[in-house]
Amino acid sequence: MKLSMSAAAGVPPINFRAHELRTGSIDGARADFEKMITALAGATIPNIRRIEANPGDWGVDAFAGDLDGAIIVWQSKYFMPVTTPSHSQQIRTSFASALKAARDNGFTIANWVLCIPSSMDGPAAKWWDRWKKKAEKDHSVVIQLWDETELMRRLHSPEGNQVRRAYFEPWGNAAEVAGPVSNTRTGMFVGRACELGALDAAFAEAGEAVVAVHGLGGVGKSALAARWAAGRPEAVRWWITADSTAAVDAGLAGLARALHPGLTGQPAAEQTETAVQWLAGHNQWLLVLDNVEDPAHIRPLLDRIPGGRVLITSRRATGWHHDATSIRLGILTPADAVELFARVLTHQGPRDTGRANAVCEELGYLALAVEQAAAYCAETGIAPRDYLDMLAEWPATMFDSGPEGSDSDRTVARIWRLTLDRLTDTPLAGGIQRILAWYAPDRIPRDLLSSLAEPPVLATAIGRLVAYSMVTDNNDGTLTVHRLVQALARTPDPRDPHRQTATIDRARDQATTLLAAAFPTDLEQPGNWPRFRALLPHSDALTSLHTPAHDTVHTARVLNCASAFRQTQGSPDAAVPAFERALDTRERVLGSDHPHTLISRNNLAYAYAAAGNPGRAIPVYEQTLEELERVRGKDHPDTIMTRNNLAGAHREAGDICRAIQLFERTLQDRKRTLGNHHPDTLASRNNLAAAHQEAGDVNRAISVLERTLEEGERVLGDNHPTTLRFSNNLAAAYQEAGDVNRSIPLYERTLETCERVLGKAHPTTLISRDNLVAAYKSAGRVDRAISLYEGVLHDRKETLGEDHPNTLASRNNLALLYAYAGDLNRATRLYESLLGDCERVLPPSHPMIASVRANLKRTRSM
Repeated sequence: MKLSMSAAAGVPPINFRAHELRTGSIDGARADFEKMITALAGATIPNIRRIEANPGDWGVDAFAGDLDGAIIVWQSKYFMPVTTPSHSQQIRTSFASALKAARDNGFTIANWVLCIPSSMDGPAAKWWDRWKKKAEKDHSVVIQLWDETELMRRLHSPEGNQVRRAYFEPWGNAAEVAGPVSNTRTGMFVGRACELGALDAAFAEAGEAVVAVHGLGGVGKSALAARWAAGRPEAVRWWITADSTAAVDAGLAGLARALHPGLTGQPAAEQTETAVQWLAGHNQWLLVLDNVEDPAHIRPLLDRIPGGRVLITSRRATGWHHDATSIRLGILTPADAVELFARVLTHQGPRDTGRANAVCEELGYLALAVEQAAAYCAETGIAPRDYLDMLAEWPATMFDSGPEGSDSDRTVARIWRLTLDRLTDTPLAGGIQRILAWYAPDRIPRDLLSSLAEPPVLATAIGRLVAYSMVTDNNDGTLTVHRLVQALARTPDPRDPHRQTATIDRARDQATTLLAAAFPTDLEQPGNWPRFRALLPHSDALTSLHTPAHDTVHTARVLNCASAFRQTQGSPDAAVPAFERALDTRERVLGSDHPHTLISRNNLAYAYAAAGNPGRAIPVYEQTLEELERVRGKDHPDTIMTRNNLAGAHREAGDICRAIQLFERTLQDRKRTLGNHHPDTLASRNNLAAAHQEAGDVNRAISVLERTLEEGERVLGDNHPTTLRFSNNLAAAYQEAGDVNRSIPLYERTLETCERVLGKAHPTTLISRDNLVAAYKSAGRVDRAISLYEGVLHDRKETLGEDHPNTLASRNNLALLYAYAGDLNRATRLYESLLGDCERVLPPSHPMIASVRANLKRTRSM
C-alpha cells in the first residue's frame, strides 16, 4: 500500500520524489537533494558553500562559516520513503566523519544539521532523541533535524518560496488547475451500496492511496469504479484504460493535454512525463486505472505518484499486496440483477419483463451478461422467456451476441476467450477450467485435480486461474467457479480455440474419471461419509450435464457410488433410475457378462427391494446369481453377496422359508471361504437370526444374535455401523420375547451410540429410535414414547421431506401413540391430515392408505 506524505497543518504537501523525477535516478536524486538543501540554507544564511565528494565530503555537504574557525554543517541523507532504525549507522558515520574532518583540518563544528526528505518512524525517532542528546553532550555540538515536516515549513516560508518553485513546481503557475478536469463517466447502475461503502472505507483508512477492485470479467468492476469516481470531490478525476503499458502512457498523455492544452503538439513521451510530474507534485486528484492486466505494468507509475488517489480495476485477484488494498467484487444480488435487466429492457418504453428473473438466474447474475441479454431482447423485440429458449438451444451464438453498436470485445464469450488467451503459457490452466465446468459451481474439492500434474505444476495452474478470477479459492480445500463461466467452457464454438468440441469432450471424460476415483470404497465407515457428501453435488451436476450416450464406465461408477451412499443414508428415491443408467452403460461398454455389469445388476435389484418392490427385485437377483455362478464361480464373494441379497428380497416378499434356506447356504459358504469371524460371516449370521425371529423362533434368534454381537464388538468395534445393527436387532429380539428389562437398556445404549456416531438422521438411528418407542409403549411408558417419537417425526421431515413414505409412516405411528395414550382428539386430527396427504402422494392401491383410513375410523369410534 502507498503511504501519502504527511505535512504540517495548513501547509500544502511537497513531493520530495520530484528529485528522482528531475534526474531519473536515485543517485541523481541524492545530488539534487543536496543542491536543494544548500539553496534552502542559503536563503536565510549568507555565504553557504558546498563541498564536493572528491573523494570524500568530510561528512559535510554544505557549511556556513570559515574553515579556520567554527562552522555550521548541513549533512543530507536521501532516505525515502521513511527513515527507519536501519539508517542510524549512516547517520552516526556521517557525524563521526564530520568530527574527524574538523580535528584533522583545524576547524570546529558549532551546529550539525541532518537533512532528510522523509519522516522517522517511531523506533527511529526514539533512537534519534537518545543519540542526539548523548552526541551533543559528548561533543559540545548543537544537533538539529530538518526532516520532511521541517523542510516543507521552510520551503513554504517567504525565504523558501524561490527554492520551492525552482525544485518542486517545474511549470510555475500553470501547474494549478483552474477548474475541474475529468473524463470519468457513468452509465446505468443499480445496487452495490455495500461495495461503494467499502471503497469509501478503504480510501478513508489512514495512509491509503491505492485500492484495487478485482473480480471475474463482466462482473461490473468498471461500472462500480465509474459510479464511485463520479461522486468524488477531487478537482482532477481521470480515467485511463490500463490494459497495457502503451494504453497507460496514452491515457497519461491525454491528462497532460487536459491540464495544459498547449502541450498538444509535443511528443507523446513528453506529454506522458509531464502528467506524471504533475501528479507527483499534487495530491487533489483521482486516477482510475481500468482493466489492469498485471500489477507490474503500473508499479513504476505508482512509485512515482505517491500523492492523490488511485482506483484500479482488474481481473487479477492476486499480486496487489505490495501496491494496494484489494476489494473482491462479486455478482449482483438477484433483485439488483432483475432491476438492471428490467431497466435496460424498458429503456425505450414498456415491455414484457416476465421470466426476467429466470434469465438472470441462468446467467448467474453476472452484470455484463444480464445487461447484454436485456439489450438484445430490447433490440430484437423478443421476450425474456424466448431468450431463455434460444440460450438453451443456441448457447454459443447467444453468449457471443450483443446489441447493435455495442463493443464486440465486451461480450461474455469474448471476455472469457481473452482471459484464457492470457493463460496460454500455462496450458494446464485451460484444461482445468474445462474440467471444472462439469461439476457443481460451488465447493469443488481441490484434491479432485491432484492426479493431473505434479503438485508445483498443478498449484501454478490453479493459481493462474485464481489470479484472473476465473476460479475462486475458498481457502478451505475447495474451489468455486461462476456458473456462466462453466456454461461457456462446456459450449463448443469453432471460432474459439479454447472451446473446440474434441477438447470439451475430453474434459468431460477427464472430469468423470477424476470424480469416479475420488469416491471412497467403504460405505460403512462413518469417517468416509463427509467425503461422499462433498462429492454428491458434483456427481449430480456431472451426470445431468450430458446425455447417457456419453456415459463411460467411470460415469457408471459415479452413479453407483452416489446412489449407494444415498440408499444407506435413507434417501433411496433416485436410486432406481441411477442404477438403471449405470447398468445400461456397463452393458453397452463392457458387455452383459462383465463382472462390473453383474454388480450393477445386483445394485439395481437392491434398489428395487429398498423401494418396496421385492417382487421386481427377485427375478433380477435370480438372473444375476445364475450369471455370477457361471462367470465368477459359486464361491466368489460377489456371488455369495447376491445370494444373500436374494434371500433378503424373499424375506421382504414374505417367503420366509425360502429366505431361511438361502441365508443358511450363504452363512455356510462364508464360513467356508472367509472364516467364522469375518464381518461378512457375522452379517450372514445376523440375517439368518432375523429370519428365524420372523419365523417365530425368537429364542433361537436371541442365541445367535448374542454371539454375533459379541463377535461384532470384538472384530469391528462398538461404534461400527454393522455392530450397531447387530445390537439393535438383539434388542428387538429381547422385546419380542417380552424381556423389557434387557431390551430397553440395550435400545437406549444403541440409540445413544447411533446418534453420536451416525447422526440423528441416519436410517439406523431412526430405526433404533422407532424400536425404542415401541419398547417404551409395551412397557407402559407412553409419555416417554410420544416424546421420543415426535423427535423421530421431526428428523424424518428434515431429512426425507413431508411427503416421503417413511415420514408418512412415522405420522401414522405417532397418531397411534396419541390414541393409545387416550388423546383421541389429537390422534384424529393427525389421522385426518395424514389421510389427505397419503391420498395425494401415494398410489390409490398403496396399503398405507387403507391402514390410515382404518385407524381413523377406529379412533373416531372410540
